[in-house]
Amino acid sequence: MTMKLTDADDLALLAEYTSAGSQDAFTALVHRHLGLVYSAALRQVRSLHLAEEIAQSVFSDLARNAGRLKPGTILTAWLYAVTRRTAINVVRAEARRQLREQVAVEMNSMHATDADWMQIEPLLEDAMDALEETDRTAVLLRFFENKSLREVGEMLGTSDDTARKRVNRAVERLREFLARRGVAVATPGLVLLMSAHAVQAAPAGLATTLSLSIAAALAGPALFPATAATAFAMTTLQKTLITAAVLASVGSALYEASQTSQLRNRLQALQQSDTAQLQQAERDRDAALAGLAAAQTQASQTQQELAETLRLRAEVARLRAEVQQAAQGKARNAGNLTESAAMTWVSRVTRLRQRLEQVPAARIPEMQLLSEEDWLAVVNGRALDTELDFRRALSALRGAGEAKLASAMQKALRGFSRANPGRFPSELAQLQPYFDAPITAAMLDRWRIAPGTAVPMVGVGETIITQKLPPVDDVFDTLYVVGSGGGQGATDFVSMETREVMQAVFEAYQAAHATGQPPDFVDLQPYATTPEQQAALQKLLLRHSTSP
Repeated sequence: MTMKLTDADDLALLAEYTSAGSQDAFTALVHRHLGLVYSAALRQVRSLHLAEEIAQSVFSDLARNAGRLKPGTILTAWLYAVTRRTAINVVRAEARRQLREQVAVEMNSMHATDADWMQIEPLLEDAMDALEETDRTAVLLRFFENKSLREVGEMLGTSDDTARKRVNRAVERLREFLARRGVAVATPGLVLLMSAHAVQAAPAGLATTLSLSIAAALAGPALFPATAATAFAMTTLQKTLITAAVLASVGSALYEASQTSQLRNRLQALQQSDTAQLQQAERDRDAALAGLAAAQTQASQTQQELAETLRLRAEVARLRAEVQQAAQGKARNAGNLTESAAMTWVSRVTRLRQRLEQVPAARIPEMQLLSEEDWLAVVNGRALDTELDFRRALSALRGAGEAKLASAMQKALRGFSRANPGRFPSELAQLQPYFDAPITAAMLDRWRIAPGTAVPMVGVGETIITQKLPPVDDVFDTLYVVGSGGGQGATDFVSMETREVMQAVFEAYQAAHATGQPPDFVDLQPYATTPEQQAALQKLLLRHSTSP
């Protein structure tokens, strides 16, 4: 009996395809994973056409190797790895000039309204590649495939809690990777952006075209002896030449000569058309680059507002999906569940505001910059049951306000630099004329101008602007840095404070283990021998014990 494809998992579909040659099973696999493969390829090659060819090659590899996959293989991770290898080969084969042209054209037409994602997207593949294989698989399943933590745990052979810790740790390492390259993004923001943008819908009809092309290539070995992968690698012109050759072989000599002449004329016409299109593309590229600087200046404020709107929409969409998934088998009224979730958020915001009134020392002037959406983002998915929960939440509020002021300072600093070439402000009050929104003196009074060595973990310039020390909470608060080089970064205060003290502990661990960095701070406990080291380690364990 043929299995019901909508209920089958990946390995069951592969088994039906390899054992019975079921085209329906293979088509279901293509539809299920095409978005992941196409988006991963597109991020690397920046060409819609090349991304489609890479997707063809990857699914051709799957068709050819389906029977040789090991039991228990997680198909998502396998397809992602093959996509990355294939894309790297394509990028290396492309001429550097052609690649730059494609990048310019594609980047001008895609994601032009989401400022944060435009910074993250070019670095995402390298950041993913830097993760360990298991961590990378966890991120793929959680955010690229939208699996629940229970499903991630089952596929990795671990518990829900272990899966959650692995996913949180992997996201934090992605954030640190981006921060080292000058892209500052909070962990919740990175999660939202990956959930909303990491997998992009492939062009309509591509999945069906792939499935039918694979079936045709594999079904005709007598006419086309090449493998399916070779068939997919053919260009449109090569397929036309092969078809003409087969037709000419059964005709007369006169017909062959006529077809050859027509083919030659068609080839010349195609070459002339390609030349004209290339010249037009170069003119379009030059025009786009000429207007890019002016457009970026005019669109900066608009992009920021749109990015905030898109981020909020993505969060609502993700939460709605989680609510609907949780309601399966229990209730079909997703609207009521969504309303219930919204009421939960409002209740949490109210409780957090009440706690802030009870602990006035936790308030900072930068909180005046927070919107209602910022408050909702802080309480979303966060428990408020213990004192530790409230400490984390209040620190997140402070961090959100400080991050907004840091972004405003970065923009104001650029305006000051344009008006005063070669100079850095000697006092923060000099930036007041360059802020778009009102920034009070009380806010600026919490910040200072310092040498870049004051925060060595974030390299954004020889001179920086950062918060004054000590922070309100020396365990959970974050230090934001705006540099003279125009960059912006962040680091947690406890890591910077304990850096020198913990250096000896890390060295002792590395001397006893050939694996390098410990997988978790708890593994450092046997090597923290002094009271100072033990106190520093306890702060690190407290900060990283659970995720908000």
